[in-house]
Parts: sequence; structure tokens; C-alpha cells
Amino acid sequence: MVSGIERKKKKPHGRNPKEVPKPHKSFKKGRKDGSEKEDSKDLPSSLLIQDDDPDFPRGGVSLLSRDEVAEARAEGEAEFEREERQVGRKGKKDRRIRKPETQEDLGSLFAEGITGKLPRFANRITLKNVKPSMKFWGVVVEVNPKDLVISLPGGLKGFVHAEEISDVPIETEKDTETGIFGRVAHVCQLLPCVVVKVEEDKKDAKGSKRIWLSLKLSLVHKGLSLDAIQEGMVLSAQVKSVEDHGYILHFGPSAFSGFMPRKEDDGNIKTGQLLQCAVKSVDRSRSIVHLIANPELISKSFTKDIKGLSIDHLIPGMMVNARVTSILENGMMLSFLTYFTGTVDIFHLPSNFPTGQWKDEYSQNKKVVARILFIDPSTRAVGLTLNTELVLNKLPSINVKVGDIYDESRVVRVDKGGGLLIEIPSSPTPSPAYINISEISDEQVSKLEKKFKENSLLRVRILGFRYLEGVAIGTSKASAFEDSVFTHSDVKPGMKVNAKVVVVDSFGAIVQFSSGVKALCPLPHMSELEIVKPPKKFQVGAQLSFRVLGCKSKRITVTYKKTLVKSKLDTLASYADATEGLVTHGWISKIEKHGCFVKFYNGVQGFAPRSELDLQPGIEAGSVYHVGQVVKCRIISYKPASKRMNISFVISPKRTPKGDIANVGTVVSAVVEHITPTAVIVNVNSSFKGAIYNEQLADYKDQASAFRDVLKPGYKFDQLIVIDIEGNSLILSAKHSFIHFASEIPSDISGIHSGSVVHGYISNIIETGCFVRFFGNLTGFCPKPIATDEQLEDLTDAFYTGQSVRSHVLNANAESGRIKLSLKQSLCSSSDVSFIRGYFLTEEEIATLQNSKGDQDWVKSFSIGSLVEAKVDTTREFGVVVSFKDHSNIVGFIANHQFGGKKLEEGSSVESVVLDVSRSDGLVDLSCKPELVRAASSAQKKKRRRNTTSDLELHQEVNAVVEIVKQNYLVVSIPGYSYTIGYACTMDYNLQKQPHKSYSPGQSVNAVVGALPSTDASKRLLLLLKALSDKSRDSSSKRAKKSNYKVGSVVEGEIVEIKPLELIVRLGAGLQGRVHITEVLEKSEDFVENPFGKYRIGQVLHAQIVAKADRAGKGGKANILELSVRPSLLKGEGEEIMPPASDFNFSIGDIVRGYVMKVDSEWARLTISRSVTAHIFILDTSSEPNKLENFQNLFKVGQAVNGQIISINNDKRSLRVKPLPPSTELTKISQVRKDDTNINGSDNLKKGDIVGGRIKKFLPGVGGVLVQVGPHLYGRVHYTELVDDWVPEPLTGFHEGQLVKTKILDISRSSEGTVHVDLSLRGSLLSNKPDFGMGTNRPEKIDDIQPNMEVKGYVKNVSPKGCFIMLSRTIDARILISHLSDDYIQKPDKVFPVGKLVHGRVMSVEASSKKVEVTLRSKIKRELRQPDTVEFSHLHVGDVIHGYVRRVEVYGLFITINNSKLVGLCHVSEISDESIDDLHAIYKTGDKIKAKILKVDEAKNKISLGMKQSYFEDGSDDEMALDNNENDTGPDEGVDVDLVLTSLHENGDVELTEAQSRASVPPLQVSLDESDASDDDDKVTSEKIIADGNDVANKKKIKLDKKKAKEERELEISAAEERSLKKDVPKSEEEFEKLVRSSPNSSYVWINYMAFMLDVADVEKARSIAERALRTINIREEEEKLNIWVAYFNLENKYGNPPEEAVKKTFQKALQFCDPKKLHLALLGMYERTEQPKLADELLGRMTKKFKTSCKVWLRTIQNILKQGKDGSQSIVKRALLSLPQKKHIKFISQTAILEFKGGVPERGRSLFEGILREYPKRTDIWSVYLDQEIRLGDVEIIRALFERATSLILPAKKMKFLFKKYLEFEKTLGGEERIEHVKRKALDYVESSVAS
Repeated sequence: MVSGIERKKKKPHGRNPKEVPKPHKSFKKGRKDGSEKEDSKDLPSSLLIQDDDPDFPRGGVSLLSRDEVAEARAEGEAEFEREERQVGRKGKKDRRIRKPETQEDLGSLFAEGITGKLPRFANRITLKNVKPSMKFWGVVVEVNPKDLVISLPGGLKGFVHAEEISDVPIETEKDTETGIFGRVAHVCQLLPCVVVKVEEDKKDAKGSKRIWLSLKLSLVHKGLSLDAIQEGMVLSAQVKSVEDHGYILHFGPSAFSGFMPRKEDDGNIKTGQLLQCAVKSVDRSRSIVHLIANPELISKSFTKDIKGLSIDHLIPGMMVNARVTSILENGMMLSFLTYFTGTVDIFHLPSNFPTGQWKDEYSQNKKVVARILFIDPSTRAVGLTLNTELVLNKLPSINVKVGDIYDESRVVRVDKGGGLLIEIPSSPTPSPAYINISEISDEQVSKLEKKFKENSLLRVRILGFRYLEGVAIGTSKASAFEDSVFTHSDVKPGMKVNAKVVVVDSFGAIVQFSSGVKALCPLPHMSELEIVKPPKKFQVGAQLSFRVLGCKSKRITVTYKKTLVKSKLDTLASYADATEGLVTHGWISKIEKHGCFVKFYNGVQGFAPRSELDLQPGIEAGSVYHVGQVVKCRIISYKPASKRMNISFVISPKRTPKGDIANVGTVVSAVVEHITPTAVIVNVNSSFKGAIYNEQLADYKDQASAFRDVLKPGYKFDQLIVIDIEGNSLILSAKHSFIHFASEIPSDISGIHSGSVVHGYISNIIETGCFVRFFGNLTGFCPKPIATDEQLEDLTDAFYTGQSVRSHVLNANAESGRIKLSLKQSLCSSSDVSFIRGYFLTEEEIATLQNSKGDQDWVKSFSIGSLVEAKVDTTREFGVVVSFKDHSNIVGFIANHQFGGKKLEEGSSVESVVLDVSRSDGLVDLSCKPELVRAASSAQKKKRRRNTTSDLELHQEVNAVVEIVKQNYLVVSIPGYSYTIGYACTMDYNLQKQPHKSYSPGQSVNAVVGALPSTDASKRLLLLLKALSDKSRDSSSKRAKKSNYKVGSVVEGEIVEIKPLELIVRLGAGLQGRVHITEVLEKSEDFVENPFGKYRIGQVLHAQIVAKADRAGKGGKANILELSVRPSLLKGEGEEIMPPASDFNFSIGDIVRGYVMKVDSEWARLTISRSVTAHIFILDTSSEPNKLENFQNLFKVGQAVNGQIISINNDKRSLRVKPLPPSTELTKISQVRKDDTNINGSDNLKKGDIVGGRIKKFLPGVGGVLVQVGPHLYGRVHYTELVDDWVPEPLTGFHEGQLVKTKILDISRSSEGTVHVDLSLRGSLLSNKPDFGMGTNRPEKIDDIQPNMEVKGYVKNVSPKGCFIMLSRTIDARILISHLSDDYIQKPDKVFPVGKLVHGRVMSVEASSKKVEVTLRSKIKRELRQPDTVEFSHLHVGDVIHGYVRRVEVYGLFITINNSKLVGLCHVSEISDESIDDLHAIYKTGDKIKAKILKVDEAKNKISLGMKQSYFEDGSDDEMALDNNENDTGPDEGVDVDLVLTSLHENGDVELTEAQSRASVPPLQVSLDESDASDDDDKVTSEKIIADGNDVANKKKIKLDKKKAKEERELEISAAEERSLKKDVPKSEEEFEKLVRSSPNSSYVWINYMAFMLDVADVEKARSIAERALRTINIREEEEKLNIWVAYFNLENKYGNPPEEAVKKTFQKALQFCDPKKLHLALLGMYERTEQPKLADELLGRMTKKFKTSCKVWLRTIQNILKQGKDGSQSIVKRALLSLPQKKHIKFISQTAILEFKGGVPERGRSLFEGILREYPKRTDIWSVYLDQEIRLGDVEIIRALFERATSLILPAKKMKFLFKKYLEFEKTLGGEERIEHVKRKALDYVESSVAS
């Protein structure tokens, strides 16, 4: 239903009156528009600025008249009353009464300025009137991981997404359930928020809306400024960072920030947390607000009225003093802060139970205290609250819970058509509740006031809460008391419910109970089967039966699996409900190899081990069951305290009679039935089935795989051990370790004893450790830190599932059933040879299966240690392959180290000893060592077979020699027992995947006899290496006395490890020693590549302790002594043992020996002694690039290197050395030091050296290359020193980072110590075979250059007057523009770009000034350079001179006389005998001319010239003209164009021009002529105005002449400075110092000095020169100082770090001394030409505010926008016209129009010109410029139309003549005779009409 106002037939001006009318001229009837139209009719439409008044002016002034407002409101009220009466008469039960929506709902603006009838109702918040940008005060009711739920006024709920939580970056806490939201806010916190979006709730079938909020303070405090903040104001702030003394706070606006000091009672305040703070003070100078978080102060702080307070400054939660202005039907209207009005809803009155007489308590103008509840900026509506607790900044308390039922609740108030206010008899105090009219009864209630009376009682159930109002929401419907599920608390896990499907999505379905409570049915629970999308049965609106899975917090999940829903078994919803034998339904959540995890209701979980899955042996659980499958299971054990429960899928287990099945730990035999991918299935005793899993086939992983591959059905295992029983199936193992130690492996925890070592296998590996299984289900756990002796990140690198291990029991708890183990090798090492015995036995079984049908008798012919004859077949890299006469299919192998000195040739016979036999591979390892052969031969002669083994005893310790190193074991011989052959394992049970010690043939080892051949099943002599067994004994020996180990004492030890740089020696008493590689040889001994070469592991040596024990390793557990084995120390002849601090006694030039410790990409690190290190830099090793690239391969760890010391670092006890050949003797140190003059304190470089280098970077333009020649030393390769030949692109082939060979051409030091190095990469210099031909020579001296010599060079820089080229690194040459080409060149910079290779001829050489002139012209007349140039005294009146045009002005030509620096002026009246109107169309700069001297003014140094033809008719000047033509050399510019300053004062503004590409100083070019940046048309306005000089006052002409004269003087001064500097070009700092002392105020000299320092790459020195220049130049010389600042900007822009900050810092400093406008323009120019648009835009934004009356600034802004191709020039024009003075408008508009024609939209330019001409139609200068721009575009029709308009004007005759002449010239260019006649005829008509009038 719409209001009466909306249904009015008469809608004013077609607008909806509900919408506030926007200002519009046609709407304001009472205004007189005529005057306004007259004022604006002359301006162009494009220049008119539209009215930008806000829709709602300050104070809410309406644009309707008072009568219109009153009429509209009266009609609206009448319509409302009519509709209300009509609705009351309709009594249909199925139709509900709808309250009409009026403006009073929220949309009205209740501020001052509204006249007419007051609103009837206070603003109330509903879903219909909530819209974006509204601000609310809310309370946090839920903090979830994905969102934040906030309760708003009116009982509404809002939600906050993560991206709207904060402006400040916040780190998410992983360990918290609430995530990022928990850091920002907490439940029950009051805070302001902003509506960002209101959308349809997709999860609600009713189509309700969802409110999305933002807590970003940038939105909450939008419009808040520092000026609006006052002391005592309460603000919301967010913690930006936590500092030592307090907290940095963020308010939203970036213009200011806050600080709050830290206090002890602050609690845990974190980054991102929202706080409510009171303003303590405001530091406006630093833009910092100081705050305090005192709750008591915050609750009492009022917002004061200040000037300029607007609706944007109001923030929800503010406390204000207010005054009652009127009483409304459901609240009050208040006024506050002078300017604002707001309403208070009846629910926000101070009383919790306002009765029907609440209005009597309030009178008009009563003062109250209120807080702001909400703000709508669009309508200026403000809601307030008077709630007592909210005013105190506290959340109102509520004493009831959702779902509670109260039988005797009292009616306090009856709201007609609204609902009932109820008093709930809660404890400890009554609570208010409100029942909406729709919740009073299941039937429709029409008249509440008749059915319910105050103080009557009724039954109420609580539905929810309105948290901000402190009111509960209730219902009295009868149906509300009947539902079993009314709230979330009524839902119980396992209960069966009916629900309606409301949403179906890919994640599942959302269902709703009849009470409105919603639940989730996940996708896996929508069907019994595995599905990927919801089934068709789930349709929105369908009523289905479900069963509740769980109810955590308010998140309810249900299932639709039919088995669960229809199940009649007991439900299991908690561990306390579990009982042994209980049968129930569950669903599989995870399937593991060792069992299945099953879930029940409410998160209860159980585990079904594999033995209880009712699986056949060898069948995987994953092939029978699937995740999500509903299973019936039985509880077999449970522990509620630990939340553990074991279940079984076997509901009725079959009982097997005792004795029929083997017990765990018993040994059985079995026959293979079949083989599955994971197990071998066997029959045990023909009665039971068993399974041998793949990993249980052998102790070795590789053997287990090989064993499985050869097994076949029918194979009989003689010995298998039962390790577990699964139902009626046996789990078996074929591991020999289990069979051997079966009696020691426990199956019950009672068999576990602390400190014992027990065999088991790894059953599972997790991140924190691994599980070890024994027999049965007995399992222990080994934590990760104690699993290995060395810490590993991933245990899978050390163990694998199924691995046989020995475990050390740390403790066993029988009550909890937990066993803690350690798998450290030091605690669990084997004490017998069972590991290697199992290996050989398994190998025999595999070989038997592989060759079951083959001949096995051959093994008997190759008994271990026997002597056999063999024939050499082939020779391999590692040995020879032999064959045997009687066994052709058997292969023998003799390794190289087993030759025994014999030379074995192919085809020869050899007698050898059998060392090892591999049956599976058919391979026999042999040895030809004489000692072994002799021992074997002796045994055969005595006809006994190695009976020496009978002399060996078990557990006897023997010394053995390694003969062969196999993958898993060693073959050794025992020399003391007739070289008996034995076998020792190199690894252990726990070390199978871990790295183990390496051995080499010939190495001596200590071992213990573990098994004799005669008694062992493997028929071999098995040994146990002491290196493995001793690890477990070391710990027991740590308590031995250590008093015998003192510094200086000689000790004995055994080498246990050889590292590249040290020997590890085991001493007694649990100590270890370390022999550093430098403590092996004497310092005077000859060079030895490997000092450790003579040592072997196991060798016993004597050493002297040279340093005290040092704690090493983590926790200081290992004791390391520093040892030395130098012979001199052991004999007592060596020097005294010195402490490490005193052995650092080195000098530069010494030769030292070191050993490589580490090598990286640039450095090799050496150890010189135990405490001294040295470093070798990559570039010190060689000058050859190929060797430098192979740097890391030149050195290997442990390699010995001799080097010469080139620098010393005493603090770090480190040396830098240069490597020397290994043959260098250390004894010749003194001789080397005397002979080598190359060594100095920094780098060992001198002129002429050829060294290695690395290209660091390419310098700009032709700057060359920067090359690194030392760790911190760089040199420059000049552009001409890159290659020998003169090639166009010498940099081709080079790249950054490239290693190169380079020669040092020069090396010098400045007074400050800076080293300057000049380098060359030319091949002729590097090979010391220079070629002096033209192809490669480079002139080093001026004497090397002669006139007429042909030269080549690279263009260094270019100017309009010519260019400079580089002939070498020391000599440059100049080429004037007249000698660049035979033809005229208009733009030299395009034809001769920087870096171009040119070929020319030397014209002249001045040795004194080192000036070289070169020409590129192909046709050069032979000419002699005059020794003297033309001077002023040589000129006389009447002389005829030759020269060229230097500049063209409207009043004449400036002419430079050849062979001189003199300039004369030829006035426009002296140029031709006929009148000339436009000099620019006839003459151009550089044109050669002939003139006659008319006047010479010696006093003023002025020359007047004439060019009229009549002056030369007598021909008297022919001879002079000929002479001058022969000497025409063009303009003589003796200045470096890179630093040109010739136009310093041409237009008074300073800007930086684009730097020329020059190596020396590209950033220092300073040009102050802004007109250079644009073409000639930019000046057309001023030129045309001058052209129309007859209309300009005489005083303007005088002023213009003075300006031109000033410019001429400035040019002459600048040229004089250039000539002075060029006469003697400084080449050193000293020369520049002399120059700046003689000309201290010359910016030109100072800038050249800066450029020189940049040439030598000394940036800091250049900066210091700039600072010095600014201090030195006289304060009156503003322009000179400005030039220095400009150069300083360019320097920082190129070399600053970072450039942006450096430039800004310099700019701020310059602002204190220079004209701000000129400085800003200079900086802008630099940004534009260096292509930094972002910085340019920022600067222009500041300039338009700071210099808003400057026409130039606004024009630059528009030019910048058009250059970037952006839109927005029109808005800039409007702003500019508002800011610029009226007198500048024409200039600005015309220049803007020109810019639009050139780079923007020509149509906009036309509009601007038309706007001016409408107001000033007689401005011929504007017409002329307008015509010129159109002529540029070339649209003939438009041009002619414009000419027709211009020539139709009525103007003075001279102006009309100018226009007609321009028209005629245009038509002549087109060549149409008819149009030319038309123009002439029109001009004639004008003349005739003028005469007639």
C-alpha cells in the first residue's frame, strides 16, 4: 500500500514527492531567470559550470514552498486515514491487516527547516528501510570462523565478511576457532558499523533479506577530520601495531593516527583489535591523537558542539545532550548539537516497562542524555536511545533463555495493531518481553485492545532477543508449546525428526524443522551410496525424515541414510553410553591399512582393527568397504576417560577350540596357496589359513621384494612364526630375526621391562614418531626426538613400515597400556650376528627357488677360501672378468685391488682364491693377492680345508683387512689366522635407511667373532664390527676419570672417522679428539696435496693436546680435544703451544698455505690454522674468463692451496689471499715480498696489469661499462675501449654479469682516497700486440692527431648547433652543424643520435686548448683557418659580411657573423626593398645570408645590418663575399651541450629538460626555456598579437623591446662563460677548484664541476659540490642558485637511493630558498621527461591548490592530462576558471584550445574558441590563432567557413586587411584560381562598402 502523497494525481513537475527534489532551474517558479540567462548567453556552453549544489543543503532546507509542503502532507494524512478505515471494515480471516507504509517509517527528514505537520511516529528500523551507507550501533552476538554476527536495533541481524573486518592487515591465528574475527571483536562488544549491502538471503526459502556490514573505520569515520576531533570525544579505534610503550591506533582516515600508552591492566591487546577510546589530547602539528581506554571516562564523555559539525561527523555510540521537542505516538523527537534532530523509539526509553501512560513523564524542552543509535546520511535521519544501560555504555542485561516457558507473564502495555509488552517473572529480576501481533495466536487477532488488558496474565515462550533494547521476543501461540524441537537446545543427537528441504546445493541440503530451526544434511549423508551430487529426491519443499547426527553450538547436522534413519538399534551419542557387547550402527569415516575408523552420533568415534573386520587373509579393507558405508558393529572395549573405543564388525564371533589354532609366538610350517599383491596366503597344518605380508618375508627390504617375486604356490616354509591372529586367520612372518628371538619377543605388556632391548617391527610412522609392534597387538611408541642419534625432520628418511628394529624400552605403564621406546642405534645396536646370518640364509632360499631346476653342485667347487684356476676373458674398468673350464655358466670377477701386483691379460690363466659366492647371480669374487694365494695353497697341500678356523673362538676380537666392499656387508681376511675369510655386516637393524660408515679395500678393522663356519647355518665365518657394537658401550664409559688429559700431554687414540679437514680420534674416558688438517705437517715441509693420505680408519696414533676440551654439538654432549700430530711437537722440538689469540701474526705479502673449507659462487674459504681463515675472491684467481666461470671446480674441499696475503682483517682474524702455484715455496717469503712491489694495503693492482673482471652494469648512453675488478673495486671501460674495431654497436656481445679479461689503463686516487680505474676490453691491448692502423688505434694524446687525418668516433651528445664525438677515452672532437652533412639538417638529434659511429676528417687541432674540429662533409674545399677571428674593431660601416641567421623575430633578424662571436641585427625595414609581413615564412634559423654593415655602435657593442638588394648593386663586395664564403665554418659553439645554460632567463621559469644520453653527466642538463618542450605553434598566440602591432599600445612595444634586450644580455653573459670555460677545459679537481674560486657565482662552472665528478663515478662528491655551490653563490644571485637546485634534482633522480625519496627531500630543502612556483615547475618537467606520470600527477594536484591563480600551472595540468590520453580536461577547465583572475581567462582558454587541437579533442578546442569569440568578436589575434589551428588540421570546408565568418565582421580596415591577406595566402596554397578571385572580390566589396560609409 502506498501513501497518500505517492498516490497524488498532481505530481509537481513530474517528480515523485517522496523523493527529495534536486535543485533545478525550471523547478524554481518564483525566481527570475532572465537576468541569469543574459549573464551567461555570451559565454560558450563548454565554459559554463553546472550548479553542483548538494541534494540536501545544510539544515535540510526544502526546495518546495511552505504551502506546497503543507498541502502535500495534508493530502497524505487524509489518504492514510481513508485507507485505514477501509482496511478496518474488511474482516476476512485469511487476510492480515497491513499497516500502511508512510514517510514516517524512516524516509522523512526530521531536522529543522521542515515546516508543516509533525510526524506521528518515531523512526523505526525494518528490513525494508535499511540501505547501504547507513551507520548502526550494534552488539556482537556470535564470532564464527567465517563471519561475525551483529545484532542491530529493531532485533535485526547483520553479518560481517572477512574482507570487511578491518583496514589494518591482521595475521590469522591458526590455533583459535574464531580465526581473524576473534582478534578484532568479542561477544557482547558494542561497536559502530556501516551497511555495505542488503541482498536476498539465498538460504531462506521465505525470500528474506540479509544485511552485510562493514567494521572498516574508513567507512565508519568517513568525513571525520582532525579539526572535528575534540578532547573528551569517544572514538572507535583499531590497533595498528603494538609497540614497547603503547599502541599505534588507526581511525580510518590516513591523515592522522592515534597513540594510547600501555598500562599493566590492558590485558592481551592484539593487532587489529577494535577499541573504544576517549580523546585525551590532540597534537595537530604532528597529526596525532592521544587517547585513553578508561571505561568509566568513556561512559561519561559527551560530544560537544563545535563549529562546522556535519552529519558525517556523527558516529553511532556517541553520547549527546538532547532536548525533547515533541512527543510522538511511539516515541519522542529530540534535538541535539544545535543543528540535528533525532527520534527515540518507545523501546529505547529509560524504563524497561513503559506503560501506556509513558508520555506523562516527558514534557517539551526536557533535557535528557542520549546515545546515537543509527544514522542515515541520505535522509539525515538519526535514531537515539535513552536506555539507562546503553547510556552508560553497557549492554542491557537479559535474564531469560531461548525456549523458556513462563506461565504467568503479565501484560504491561497493549500497542494497538502492534503487539504486547510483557513482564516475564524471571530471576533475579523481571525481564521485559515483546510479543508481536503475529505471534500472539495461531489464529488472526484483529483488535488487541479488546482481547488483552493491562495486568492480565498469559503463557509465553521465549523466541529470541532484541539485544540492544534489552527485550526478549516471545510468542503465545499454542503450537509453540507443542513442538518437540523448538530451539537448538531441544535437538538431541540420534533423535528422529521430520524436516522440510529449503536449500539444495553442491555441499548438501539445508532443512528446516517446523519450529524454524535449520540443519545441514551433508552430501555424503544424503544417500547410502557414494554420490557426487544431491539425489533427485531432495527437492526444495520436500518433507523428509532424518536422524540428527550432532548438535555442536548452533550447528545441527542430520543424515538421510536409510539404514541409520530406520535403525532400531540403540544409538551411541557419547562415550559414557558405551557398554561392552553393545551392537549399534555407525558409518566408516576412514580406512587405514591396520583397520577402519567408524563414527557414531555426536562425534563419537571407534576403531576396528584389521583382525575385527571379518576379512579373508591378504584382502585389503579398501577393497571390501568404502568411506561413508553404514556398518553394524559391536563394542569390544572402551575407555571413556581417554575417549578410546575398539569395535568389531564381527557381531557373533565363532569360537575356536583351544589347541586347534597356533598361539602367537609359535613356529609353524606352511605351504603357499596363492599370492596377492600385498601378501602371500598359506595353509598352516592343512587346517588354518595364514597371511605373510610382503614386508614380513625378510629382514632386508630388498630381499623381501626379491623373495616374493620367486615364490610360487606349493612352496613350503619350514619355519614361520605367528605374530598375530585375525579372527581365524594367522598373521605370519618369515623374518629370521623373529624366528631366532621368538622366545624374547613379548606378546603382553607384562613381558616388557624397562631398560631391555626387544625385537619388533615398525607398524606405522607419523609426524611425531613411530609405532613399533611386537607379537599380538602389543605396540609401543617411539617419539621423534629419541628415534635416531641425529635429529631428522622426517622419520621416513630413517625408517620404513614393516622394518625390523631393535627397540630400547624406556618405560611401560600397565594401567594405560602405553610403552615408550627409543630406537637410537647407540642404545639398540646388535650384540650378535643374527642380522647378517638372516641375510645369507634368505639369499640361499632365494637362490634355491630361482634355480630349482638348475645345477646346484657348482657351489661345492667354489668353497670359500679355496684355490681355483680361471681364465681372463675381458678387462673392465674396475677389474677383469674370468671364466672357469668346468663351469661355463659361472662368471668370476677379480677387482683391480685384488690383482696383487700381477698383470692380468686377456686369455691368460690365473690362480686365485675364492672370496665370495653369490648363488642367485652365479658370480664368484676372486683374489690374486700373493698372501691369500699362499695361504690357500698351503692349506690344500696339507689336505685340510682352512682348519685355521678351529683356532678362532667365539667372541674373540680380531684385526681384519677389508678385501671387498659389498652393498650390505664386507668380505675381510684375518692376517693373524692364515688370512681366513670372514664376513661382517656394515649396517644394523635400525640403520637400514640411515647413512652408515663407508669402508675401502685394504682398510683395517676390528671385529668380534660372532659365528664359526662349522656351527653356523650359513657355513660362513661371521664377524661383528666393533664400530657398530661400541656405540652402545660409549655411554657407560663417560664416568671414567679425565684428569690425565691436559694441554701439552701426548695421548693415544684410534681414528674413527676421516673428514676432509680433520681426523676424529677416539680417546679413553668417553672423549674424542680432533686433528686439524694444518696440524699434520710442519710449516716448512714441501707441498702435499692430501696430508691425510697416510691415515686409515681404525689406525692408532699418538698426538699432543694443543687446546682444552671444547663443548661441541647440541647441549654440549660431546667433549672434543684439539690435537696435533706434527713431528716437532711430538718430539718436543717444536715451538710452545700458543693460545689462538697470539697466533695471528701476518703481514701483507706473506705466503701462506691453507686448505679449502667451502666454495661458493664468488669466494673460496680456506683454513690457515685452527683459528685463522683466509678467503680467495673469484677475480683474484685468473684473468681468463673460462677459468673464472669454472671457479667452483678449481677448488675442492680439503685441497691444499698456497696464497699471498693481499689484505688482513684483524677483527675477524681473516686474510684475503691471491692463489699461487703449488710449487711456490713457503721459505721464500722475504724474497717474494721484496720483489713484489704490487702489494699494497687495499688491492694488488697497478697500471698495465691484465686482470679478470665482471661486468656490473652498462652506464647510460655512451657511458661505457662498469666492471668489477675486486670485491669492492670497480673500474670504467670507456665506450671506445670495448672492442678494437670501430663498429656501430660496440656493446653487442656483452651482458651484465659476464666475466671478462681486462687491462688496467690508468689507476689514480683522489685527495679523499677514492680510487679511479680506467679499463680496456680491446683484444689488441690484452694480447700486448697493438695495431696502430686506423682500424684499432685510439689517439691518447692531442699530438697524435693531425689536420686532414681521417678519424672515427661515436657521437657523444647533440645540440641544434652540432655535436661532439669521442675519438678515444681522453679526446673528444667537435662537429659544427654546417659540417654534419653536405645537405641541410633540420633536426641533428634524429640524424645523429647519441652513440652513432661517424667517419670524418680533422679540420683543425689546437694543442694548447686540446680542441679538435672535425667535418663529415664529403666535398670539402681546401681552406686555411684564419689564425685570428673577426673582432669588433675590424668592422666598419659599409663592409659586406657573410653570416647565418641565429634567430628570427617579428621585428628583424639576428645574424651571427662568420668567424666570430659577433651578432648583428637586421631590422625588418632593412631586409628588403619591398614590404615583408611575415619573416618566419621567409627565413629560418641557420639560413646563410649576406648583409651590409649600416651602423657600428662601439659604446653599446651593437651592429646594425642591411640586406636590401639595392645595397649590393655596385658589386664592390664580391671579393669580401668570396673570402667570407671560403671561411664559413658555421656557428662556433665552444661549450658542452650536455650542460647548456644559454637560455637561463628566456621566459623566467625553470624546468629540467630531458637529459642527453651522455656518459658523464646525463642527469645534470639544465635548460630554462620552456618553449623548447613544444613546437612553434605554442607561441602563436603571442606572436599573432604582436603581429597585429598597430592595435597594440606603444608602451607595450617598449616593454617588449626591453624584454628582448634583457634576453640578449643574458645570452651574451652565458656565451661569455662558455667561451671562458672552453678556452682551458679543466681536467682535474684542482683545476676546477681554481675555476670556482675565480667565478664563485657562476652556476655554469659549478654544474660542470659536478659533471666532472660524475664522469669519474663519484656521486657523493658531486652532491657535496652541489651543497657547496649553494652555500657559496651570493644570496642575490637567485637565478644562479636556482640552476644548481635544478641540477641537484636531476642528480638525485638518477643516483638517489631511492630516487623518489631523495628528490623529495632535496625539493623540500630547496623550497626554503627559491621561488616555489619556479621550483615546482622545474620538478614537474623532470617528472614528465623521465616518464614518471604518477609523481607528476601528485605534484600537479598540489600545484593547482598552491598556485591556483597561475595560468601556467593550470595549462601544464591540462597538457599532462592530454599527454597521458586521459579524460577530464573539461573539469580542469572549470576549476581553473573559478580560480584564475578574470584578466587571465582569455589567455588560459585560448592556450587550452590550442592544446586540445594538438593533443586532445579538436571539437573541444573549437568550443573554447567559439566561446571567446562570442564575447570578444573583434579580437583578430584570437581569430588568427583559431584559423591557424584549423589550417593545421586541414579540413578545407571548415577553414573556408571560418574565413568567411571572420571576413564578414565589421572591423577597422587594418584588421580586415590582415584577415583578407591571410585568407588569400591560404587559397594560394591550394592553387584554386576561382577561390583566389572570390577572396579578392570579397576584399574589394569590403573596401567599396567602407568608402561608401
